[in-house]
Amino acid sequence: MTDDTPKDTPQYGPKRQQDVYRKGMLEGQPPEFPVAYEELVECAHEELSDEAFAYVAGGAGSESTVRANDRAFDDWQIVPRMMRDVSSRDLSIELFDREYPAPIMLAPIGVQGILHGEAELAVARAASEFGIPMVLSSVSSYTFEEVADELGDSPGWFQLYWSSDRDVAASFLERAEGAGYEAVVVTLDTPKMGWRERDIELGYLPFLQGQGLKNYFEDPAFCERLEGDDPWADPEASIESWSECFGDASLTWNDLEWLDEQTDLPVLVKGILHPEDAREAVERGVDGLIVSNHGGRQVDGAIPALEALPDVVDAVDDATDEDEDVPVLFDSGIRRGSDVFRAVALGADAVLLGRPYALGLGIGGEDGVRAVLENLLADVDLTVGLSGCASIDEVDRSKVRRAER
Repeated sequence: MTDDTPKDTPQYGPKRQQDVYRKGMLEGQPPEFPVAYEELVECAHEELSDEAFAYVAGGAGSESTVRANDRAFDDWQIVPRMMRDVSSRDLSIELFDREYPAPIMLAPIGVQGILHGEAELAVARAASEFGIPMVLSSVSSYTFEEVADELGDSPGWFQLYWSSDRDVAASFLERAEGAGYEAVVVTLDTPKMGWRERDIELGYLPFLQGQGLKNYFEDPAFCERLEGDDPWADPEASIESWSECFGDASLTWNDLEWLDEQTDLPVLVKGILHPEDAREAVERGVDGLIVSNHGGRQVDGAIPALEALPDVVDAVDDATDEDEDVPVLFDSGIRRGSDVFRAVALGADAVLLGRPYALGLGIGGEDGVRAVLENLLADVDLTVGLSGCASIDEVDRSKVRRAER
């Protein structure tokens, strides 16, 4: 194959449409799972316990930031172009010398066991079918190693909640790298958990039942904190020890040097909203940034993540040399293909999908996650083509404009 040979790339949109319409019209079988995000929410509300639904769907305070994340996409309108030969579309991207099939990753969502018994294992299997990278949370219901086994050769990244116990943080990094994860995503915006009214009203925090703590309870450095070597021998004491070391509110930019020394993997920082923080991160040598307000779960009234994206991208461009490549990813508010398109147009190299796949997991396990991914990939593919782009590389700021109010 030469450089001029067209790539054999999946055409997600037409395939998904044909499958759905054929089954619906010829076999009388409409889609098993909701297609619209709003219907996913409604169905999950019916299927899940009140506590589990509140934990996933809720946000900080009045949840104004959750709503602002959604509304922010309406401030940008796509400007389609015609007669561009979009008979074939290439959604593939490259990050850290690895090619991915689309600019989509699965965001780290913790304690998935409250949604479905197979939790992250089911998500890993669904993601691996498409080669979509899964970012595994520190507070997962299954260990790094167990999820890595399900991912197989499919890409996995690891999200670190930076423990105040440096031995635990270093051990997590070592284990993740040993299990084959390809990058580390360090969440900066959660040294402490935000004030989440839905969870407060229900008095619900799943970690206090030991849920989502398996990575800790099977970690040698964490176990050294305990009086015995079996965390389950005295679960209350073990959970209390976790609570004491979960996050570290004393961290500063100077601490990134220590973290970088602990791993050979690319390190991305997640939670960047201010351009000065973006410049600081680049100057400190991070390998990538993720623009995110944690899906509105940390600071009520925070700036919408999409509103922050263009300024962060510009700041990273200003702070990097011509031969440097520091990718900027986006998280918070991705619901549909048009959202992916607009985020990429505003400078994101890829986006992280969160609540939709978590709701799919809660409704239908692996099959529910698969359906969410099939629909999103199809939607992105068609949106890219119908906007006049033959590849995701053609999606830039010229393809969108601010809405006039």
